[in-house]
Amino acid sequence: MIKRPTIALAAAAIALSPSSLVAQPGAGDRPEAELQADYVANSTSRRLSGTFGGKRVAYTATVSETVLTDEEDKPAAAIVVTSYVAEPGDETRPVTFLFNGGPGSGSVWLQMGAFGPKRVAIPSDARDDGAPPYPIVDNPDSLLDVTDLVFIDPVGTGFSHVIGDTEGTEYWGVTKDARSVAEVIRRWLSDNGRWNSPKFLGGESYGTTRSAAVVDQLEGGYNDVALNGVILISTVLDFAAGAETQGAELSYITTLPTMAATAHYHGLAGADAGSVAAFVERAREFAIGPYASFLLKGQTAPAAERAVVRAELARLTGLSEPFLERADLRVSSGRFYKELLRDRGLTVGRLDSRYTGVDYDRAGEYPDNDPSFYGIDGGYNAAINHFMRDTLGYETDEDYVAIGNVGPWDWNLEGGRDLNAYLNVTPYLGRALRENAGMRIFVGQGWYDFATPFFAAEYALTRTGIPQDRIEWRYYDSGHMMYVRDEDRRALSADVREFIRAR
Repeated sequence: MIKRPTIALAAAAIALSPSSLVAQPGAGDRPEAELQADYVANSTSRRLSGTFGGKRVAYTATVSETVLTDEEDKPAAAIVVTSYVAEPGDETRPVTFLFNGGPGSGSVWLQMGAFGPKRVAIPSDARDDGAPPYPIVDNPDSLLDVTDLVFIDPVGTGFSHVIGDTEGTEYWGVTKDARSVAEVIRRWLSDNGRWNSPKFLGGESYGTTRSAAVVDQLEGGYNDVALNGVILISTVLDFAAGAETQGAELSYITTLPTMAATAHYHGLAGADAGSVAAFVERAREFAIGPYASFLLKGQTAPAAERAVVRAELARLTGLSEPFLERADLRVSSGRFYKELLRDRGLTVGRLDSRYTGVDYDRAGEYPDNDPSFYGIDGGYNAAINHFMRDTLGYETDEDYVAIGNVGPWDWNLEGGRDLNAYLNVTPYLGRALRENAGMRIFVGQGWYDFATPFFAAEYALTRTGIPQDRIEWRYYDSGHMMYVRDEDRRALSADVREFIRAR
């Protein structure tokens, strides 16, 4: 159990020189408990500069470990934080805390793809990133012109790790993870003199789930860390909205508009489809109206209604009526990836359905793999390791975990049986909006994202108790990681920059 985190090095010492965490000579003969007690946090700093948002910025890049302690004040885990702070320091300047999702994903994606001062340049048109070397280039779309940036890798992701005989399960869970991240944020604010700075919190994918849970940890008590804004990128808050389990109908509704967008992208929407936004709107209206009504009737739906629904589903999804009938007019995402382009011998991606892949054969219900993930992972892994180790000089024997196994994950929320029967962290955001008049939410979604469908995000954030006047929506012509497309990275950067400026 976490008592509280501490940073073992004073802030003034962080900038001196990198230090390695490798064991000292003879360490192999020492007891694990003794090694754990003597643990020294690792850190390094570099002074750099770049042009971001059209403005020249000098900044300090610091990679450091925040050491979390157990009930006996022994080091239990080290969370690696990468911060980019403009010079000279200014406590009135905004600071934005960012992380990715998974759970089990390091912050490499947002850091080296969207908002960090450097990025990896992979193909922008949904092609595979191939083999190295990958270009690592200046990122003029970084947000450093308007905010300092702090990227957090939770335990088990990035270079972050447990210490000694601590079990990762001490930190792996919706609430446990949020507590540790919230404590890291509090310590960073204290150590950097930033308690009165405007503060933003942002995450991608499960990182949006984490954002909501961290908001509850920061603002849910009386020792608040008040936030100016929360940035949700590829949002998943209400897990029932996307649960593909027998008897649950909601996921068929929330994924239908994404299927329609995908059919449109691959030329299967028909000559009268119009723009992707117009076709998506048609799918929204059908999903929440006639389709929802049909699904709720179950096996009592009359044959005439079934025929009308089947015909419109075929027009919207690009799937044949016989296939839809065999699926009982309920098509899971996995079946859609395999079936949509089966005649072309292709599958479509889960994270980004613009990507296509070639399976071992054309048979079967589900694809072999996700072409939108294996199409980008090589470049990002190479980039983060090169940048952290070679450019910033961070020395560690740890492997960088871009996507790792942080399980078993504890999905239980505090609040009893009924709360956990319907896993939904959106109420945390609703409460924060109601109790913090200065907080706003930015939501960025890609049309072609099946991992966190945009209509599921819309469903979650339009429920009762969530003020609608402080939620800002933006949509992009790509998928889960919209920043892999050059045009959308620039648009996302401009949108978030304006969101921060508008505080």
